[in-house]
Amino acid sequence: MTLIAEYGTVLLILACLFGFFMAWGVGANDVANAMGTSVGSRALTIKQAILIAMVFEFLGAYLAGGSVTQTIRSGIIDADMIPPDKMVFGMLAALLAAGTWLLIASIKGWPVSTTHSIIGAVIGFGAVGVSFDAVHWSGVVPIVSSWVISPVLSGLVAFMIFMSVHKLILNTEDPFANAKRYVPYYMFAVGFIVTIVTLTKGLKHVGLHLSGWQSLGLAALFGAVVCAVGVLLLSRIKADPVADKSFHFASVEKVFAVLMIFTACAMAFAHGSNDVANAVGPLAAIVGVLNSGGEIADKSVVPGWVLLLGGVGIVVGLATYGYRVIATIGQHITELTPSRGFAAELATATTVVGASAIGLPISTTHTLVGAVLGVGMARGIGALNLRVIGTIFSSWVVTLPAGAILAIVYFFILSGIFG
Repeated sequence: MTLIAEYGTVLLILACLFGFFMAWGVGANDVANAMGTSVGSRALTIKQAILIAMVFEFLGAYLAGGSVTQTIRSGIIDADMIPPDKMVFGMLAALLAAGTWLLIASIKGWPVSTTHSIIGAVIGFGAVGVSFDAVHWSGVVPIVSSWVISPVLSGLVAFMIFMSVHKLILNTEDPFANAKRYVPYYMFAVGFIVTIVTLTKGLKHVGLHLSGWQSLGLAALFGAVVCAVGVLLLSRIKADPVADKSFHFASVEKVFAVLMIFTACAMAFAHGSNDVANAVGPLAAIVGVLNSGGEIADKSVVPGWVLLLGGVGIVVGLATYGYRVIATIGQHITELTPSRGFAAELATATTVVGASAIGLPISTTHTLVGAVLGVGMARGIGALNLRVIGTIFSSWVVTLPAGAILAIVYFFILSGIFG
């Protein structure tokens, strides 16, 4: 208690710096989920992707990023066993550890899970800094199992979506005419699915509690609006016989490029609303303890300035280092075209919605990588870069222990400095 009273201002400044660093890591690494396929398929340039993500990630993080968040990330440790000063040092260590691991992964171009980074860090400080019994170890099993479940599920969905594109459009006598005929249905699906993602994973934090039927009705309405706008844009696209001579589906891919812009904007908003919690959750916990003079609440209200800090951090991270992970997702796993990139993004959104509905903890990163693999597999195993895939899988396995080890080191350093 005396430590918190004595060093309150210093600890708050450190919390803001470490929270910003963690948000920077989310932007530098995780935003590739929303943008990697759009850039890799050349539907957007890297500059356009960064601009779109800046706007929509920030709006998602600030408007729908959470008015209330769990103090202890994912209920992975028992708050009742942790003294307030250890809680503050532990959450500081967790933010710094997860941020450090995301910095390393982003420099290397590895797409890792920001959620697993922060959970690993919280487990590390809880097990070593407090007590082995303070960690709810049963909660770790679903996280580890999601390493396999997420990519396999989304890979299957992406494979099926791309095969439907192949059957209805690409493998027909007039692919361009069929693209104009069927793409509006895919646009409706994009609007519908992504609205459901946003309503279930984002806007409930703003106090907008909708019933299942209300959410479905809103999603159908938004899907229809997206479809109508898409039809308007598609009417302006004309076939390009010259381009079609060098690449048979050049005109068709132009149609899908329009679709990719919709998915990029919507996924960035949904991602910002969901994943800003990885940075602001521990920060909100620290602010709550400091403001209350040492009491730990089960839930902490997230002040607006904390969400603002998280949103700005995400944008800065994306603008400075995001291009490395975007390149890995969009170019190094398999060759993407707008139609393939669309299949991967829609599969990711669909899998995230389905997993949320049944309460399965999955990582957006793992889901998207699995979807890109599924699209690649539709063209045969030779279309995949197995060396890059092996490196990505290895980085996933290392993320949880890396976060934990770094958090333990930082926890003891901070305890030594202030204790």
